[in-house]
Amino acid sequence: MAPRRWRPNLPFRDYRFEYEDWVPAMAATIGKIVMVAAVVAAFAGPLGLSNDFVIENVRYEMLIAALLFVVLFSGFLIPTANLAGTHGPLIPLIPLIVASGGHPMALGIMVGVLGFLLGVLRGGSLLARLTSDGVCGGLLLYLGFIGMTSQIKSLFAWANGFDMGYLAFVVVLATIVLYAYLEHLRARWLAIPLGCAMAALIAFALGAPFEFHTEPGIPNLNPMYWWGENSGWQLGLPQLEHFVAVAPFAVLAVAMWSPDFLGHRIFQQLNYPHKAQKVLMNIDDTMCVAAARQAVGTALGGGNLASSWGTYMVPAAIAKRPIPAGAILTGLLCVVAALWGYPMDLAIWPPVLSVALMVGVFLPLLEAGMQMTREGKTSQSAAIVIFSSALVNPVFGWSLTVLLDNLGLIGDKERGKGLGHLQRWIIPLVMFAVLCGVMAAIGMFPGVPALVESFRSLGA
Repeated sequence: MAPRRWRPNLPFRDYRFEYEDWVPAMAATIGKIVMVAAVVAAFAGPLGLSNDFVIENVRYEMLIAALLFVVLFSGFLIPTANLAGTHGPLIPLIPLIVASGGHPMALGIMVGVLGFLLGVLRGGSLLARLTSDGVCGGLLLYLGFIGMTSQIKSLFAWANGFDMGYLAFVVVLATIVLYAYLEHLRARWLAIPLGCAMAALIAFALGAPFEFHTEPGIPNLNPMYWWGENSGWQLGLPQLEHFVAVAPFAVLAVAMWSPDFLGHRIFQQLNYPHKAQKVLMNIDDTMCVAAARQAVGTALGGGNLASSWGTYMVPAAIAKRPIPAGAILTGLLCVVAALWGYPMDLAIWPPVLSVALMVGVFLPLLEAGMQMTREGKTSQSAAIVIFSSALVNPVFGWSLTVLLDNLGLIGDKERGKGLGHLQRWIIPLVMFAVLCGVMAAIGMFPGVPALVESFRSLGA
């Protein structure tokens, strides 16, 4: 395959479809429904909006993603740009954003503008070059372990809710055995569809509650409805103070893109053949597409926060398939799920959801992280990034460890000597200082009051 950047890439001429492409397409569709629902619900709760609003907005967002970006950009115009997915790590901060006077439209537009600037200036690829294998490996290990344990806890919480905790144990144990057997057959790219089907059958057989309730239909396609004062979000259009309130969160969101995007590209490199360099994900192009998708989707009324689509890239890399063919199929499945409605209920059913994320994203991340930290030099950096990420969050851990690693204090001492002053300490130090300032302003340091709230209290 010879990707044509910003020129039409046509199916069957520039790339072909294989049956393996259905695997990342199915995983991406399940992940999309789940993650967008989580983002919109996190906004809807503090704003007092109903579950019906959440489902309607998720269906609308899936149509926006599928028709305007997944198929058009990753499928035709930029086949080395990963699909624009959902910014999962920002979800816990959404209630704080709303409490700070933030507006979903103000946040989305500001994230889009900042992300586009970073992509155009090639800041994403620069940060990728400054991040060593040890830092990447530690980051993948941390994200994989945290994600895995969170899904197991949520699955047990769901099962204990109707006094069937053993159901979660059976599902997870069966998933482990299935994944190990697929690994033995060298067919782990089948883990998502087979794992989800197995989890659903086990849960049904043991009597877990489930019912379809989302009926077929078309969501409201009028942006004025979504941004009306008495309809949709019921907020109207944002004012200047709304943009000021979301500015620290927008900076943090875009800063969190770099480790996320880098992890997806590294995972691709570890699984793709060595001669497949031309089809590897381009970090800067992916940032530009994610930023454009964020700005346009928000302007149209969607509530998604964009990032690189991990539930697509990870299984696509395992199946050793390039981006565009699976992107076309993903767009098709997203449209079907949004219009049909019923698949959305099955995708967000806890056993299906948790198993899809465990075998499709978090377990492969753990494996990739272990591969990158085999040597003693890389394990030092990996340990520090895990330690510091556990203290605050992955953004803090990544930025601090990049600084220490490039200075030669940890990891490969010779690597730092080959860098100039700008790359060795100026850029990492400025990046770390800016991110720490943003995180301190919004209260992300444990035990340290938010500077924004402290200043407000002094002003009052």
